[in-house]
Amino acid sequence: MALVFKRVLIVMLAIAASMGPVSAQDQTQLEQEELYRQLELFGLVLDRIRDEYIEAPDETELIRAAIQGMLTSLDPHSAYLSPESFADVREDTSGTFGGLGIEVTMEEGLVKVVTPYDDSPASRAGILANDYVVEIDGQQVMGMTLDDAVELMRGEVGTDVEIVISREGAEQLIELTLTRDIISVAAVRWNMEREVPLIRLSRFSGQAYSGLSDAIQEIFEENDGEAPQGIILDLRNNPGGLVDQAQFVADAFLSQGSVVLTRGRIPNQNSRYDASPDEIDAMLTDVPVIVLINGGSASAAEIVAGALQDQGRATLVGTRSFGKGSVQSIIPLGFDGAMRLTTARYYTPNNRSIQALGITPDIEVLQDVPEEFQGRDLLIGEAGLAGHISGETEEEASIGSSVYVPADRAEDNQLQFAIDLILGEAEDPAFPPNPDAVIAQQDAENAEVTESP
Repeated sequence: MALVFKRVLIVMLAIAASMGPVSAQDQTQLEQEELYRQLELFGLVLDRIRDEYIEAPDETELIRAAIQGMLTSLDPHSAYLSPESFADVREDTSGTFGGLGIEVTMEEGLVKVVTPYDDSPASRAGILANDYVVEIDGQQVMGMTLDDAVELMRGEVGTDVEIVISREGAEQLIELTLTRDIISVAAVRWNMEREVPLIRLSRFSGQAYSGLSDAIQEIFEENDGEAPQGIILDLRNNPGGLVDQAQFVADAFLSQGSVVLTRGRIPNQNSRYDASPDEIDAMLTDVPVIVLINGGSASAAEIVAGALQDQGRATLVGTRSFGKGSVQSIIPLGFDGAMRLTTARYYTPNNRSIQALGITPDIEVLQDVPEEFQGRDLLIGEAGLAGHISGETEEEASIGSSVYVPADRAEDNQLQFAIDLILGEAEDPAFPPNPDAVIAQQDAENAEVTESP
């Protein structure tokens, strides 16, 4: 038992060390002793479970469950990744994986849908943001970890999985049978809508920037090398992904200035990414840009939207974004998998924290939501997640932001208004943005901060 406890103690101390100093400089020796007393308590509980539980437990699973509990108690995005889950994460961010195609989180013991991926089994079956998965293949989700539930939904391509959905406002549970498929998240698709190029970026996988670059090149080629009247970048219901891809995508529209800043507890978690001139932003210099966002635009999508808004490069149209302004680091643990740990907050170029608040569009445009979806299309976002970290501001989102996007683009108010702006069929003071005015306003605000006592 001594060997098991020693290993547990080493693992827990290693995790504590990775999270930064255990104590502040003024921490007393008494508090230090209390920490070790609690670790001894953990060892005692583990020992009693091993010796007296009705069945011999799997010690590895016990320790992993304890680590998982410790991490999930921090915030909704920190978690332990078993070796299998770690492999899934790497597969997911590469842009291709097998399953149903839904972005999920855990809330009140149930799997909550954040957003279904475009053209996936989940979206084709009508699964919506805010739906709860309560049963998978006859197994109750309550009591499972998020990783266990995701593992059940994944499987061999072509096989069926039966899930039961709880939807607010629905009179009864919704039973669905979905066929697993290869979820190849084509990060970027584009097409012409009323002679205006619409670039849909559905997820910030490893393919995001290359897909965007290819799309812009194709747009110019189809227009005989001439710049289009404007470009619409659709980030609605984009759940985010890789931060570096968000940096590259924002850089594609910017030739200078900061894109995103991150700040954490220790110096190596603080960073700043600046845009630099390149071939893509040179092509787009005189092209007006509109970015579409809504309540499902999160994380990396908010980095791009916030950067282009703060730099006066794009006009944001839609509804308030999700509000996930924290950075998660994947820390490998050797053969034992990895842990996903929230290590920093990110800020827009104008030093705005988006955490639990989101980004407000320059022009709010609401959709005509069908009666059967009204109310259920609203997502409070990060501020609605239990245990979310604060955004260093007293203000947090308190009402929902719509995630509804009509399948018929002719009925898509946000898209059609954006097209009207570019074609000159509608006007708004926010379009096109004036970068000089935005920078002047930022300089004035920074000067006020500097002069404040």
